[in-house]
Amino acid sequence: MALEIKQSLKLSQQLVMTPQLQQAIKLLQLNRLELAETINQELLENPLLEITEETTQDVEQAELDAGAEPESDLALRSDGQESEGSGEGDDSGSSEAAAEVPSEREVEVDGQVNEEFDWENYLGEYSSGGTGYESIVREDKDAPAYENMISSPPSLREHLLEQLSMTGLGPEELRVGEVIIESLDADGYLPLGVEELAQVSGTDAETAERTLVVIQGFDPTGVAARDLRECLLIQARELYPDDEVLLAIISDHLQDLERRRYQAIVKKLKIDMDRVAQALEAIRCLDPRPGQALNNEQAQYITPDIYVYKVDGEFVIMLNEDGLPKLRVNNFYRESLALGGDAEAKEYVRGKLRSALWLIRSIHQRQRTIYKVTESIIKFQREFFDKGITRLKPLVLRDVAEDVGMHESTISRVTTNKYMHTPQGVFELKFFFNSGINRFQGQAMASEAVKDRIRRVIAEEDSAKPLSDQAIAEILEREDIDIARRTVAKYREMLGILPSSRRRQVLKAAGKAKG
Repeated sequence: MALEIKQSLKLSQQLVMTPQLQQAIKLLQLNRLELAETINQELLENPLLEITEETTQDVEQAELDAGAEPESDLALRSDGQESEGSGEGDDSGSSEAAAEVPSEREVEVDGQVNEEFDWENYLGEYSSGGTGYESIVREDKDAPAYENMISSPPSLREHLLEQLSMTGLGPEELRVGEVIIESLDADGYLPLGVEELAQVSGTDAETAERTLVVIQGFDPTGVAARDLRECLLIQARELYPDDEVLLAIISDHLQDLERRRYQAIVKKLKIDMDRVAQALEAIRCLDPRPGQALNNEQAQYITPDIYVYKVDGEFVIMLNEDGLPKLRVNNFYRESLALGGDAEAKEYVRGKLRSALWLIRSIHQRQRTIYKVTESIIKFQREFFDKGITRLKPLVLRDVAEDVGMHESTISRVTTNKYMHTPQGVFELKFFFNSGINRFQGQAMASEAVKDRIRRVIAEEDSAKPLSDQAIAEILEREDIDIARRTVAKYREMLGILPSSRRRQVLKAAGKAKG
């Protein structure tokens, strides 16, 4: 067969990920704080964007000035492809138009700060008299503003360095002490051995050991220990110096204590079980992480992206838009397109205008999509919102995707790293999507509901005779839940619950029996 060159026509359809479409997809998976940061960055890069009150007519007029028809911007369809609006406000081709969010849910910020307001005089007038700061301001006009004068508790490093400076050690020991303090982790442990410490600090092992002993006497007690045994031993010697049994258990039998081999401790130390119980209670009062007491890291609180309230028997959805500015196109640049001027400059302005319009539309589209997905979740999980986690139903992304007419990947992006405030508490959106556990009769039960039931069964068990995984599986079977022992073990580990052999409280049971 001879080779030949010929032309042929082929018609195919493929998805082209334009930069605008990529931006819309990125905005969809951002949480509220990330979205606010992205908007602020766009405000810095695009001179046509500004924060103000806007109307739909403003956006439509800007589209006309940019050479586009109103509502003709590309929209993200449910299948992830690009599609054009039909104009004249006909959104029948767009799945997101099915549930329009009221205008007050659009991206906005309530109230603006008057930049001309004299905050310094306001604070000076209303600050309480007699404060030391007021006299400082009168004497020094360059003093920092009152609201900028904040204090924070000392860190573990600062706390230890202050104590080190008051020890009276020589220059070499002070240098070694600084190396020790700088090497401590967040829990207050020293990950270096004496030989390694001596090598790092450029001294001999004897000096390193002597300096380490000094620092181990600092507050908080137990700091600079090299392992858990040494940490507990330092604290026990400080708090219970005369308790030889306690010191012996920590020094030589900590592993037996961890594995609950109490009889081995009784036999080796030749003491009774009550004495072991007393030592165990004392150990429980010790701090295995002494450095955390001075850890000044602030807790990160979750701010929900969505609020769901029950009003007159119906659930109301409110998107959390606190801190999200409302955007519009700057009128000066928009009007400049109608004037004569450099063609290159006009093309630059026109490009920035299209970018600004796409960002505004993408943000509105994101809010509508989140609203619709939340509405669908409430429809599927209504019993959970009414009665709690025991009524949570199995749910997968496909169920919501089919309900709102979108692709599963879109639902996955919407539910990523976003939290919902509900009458039952704050939950991540991913929480509502979970597999099901079959029942012998009736509908399947959500895996999260089964985990909650396992947690409650273990909480109610006899501490002297904890339930095995097989026993828990049999209890759930009597409650019409078809679950295997290995599944119980997997869920128990996910809940952070120890196995039955390590949950047994022999000492407490013995104390109660004797009483």
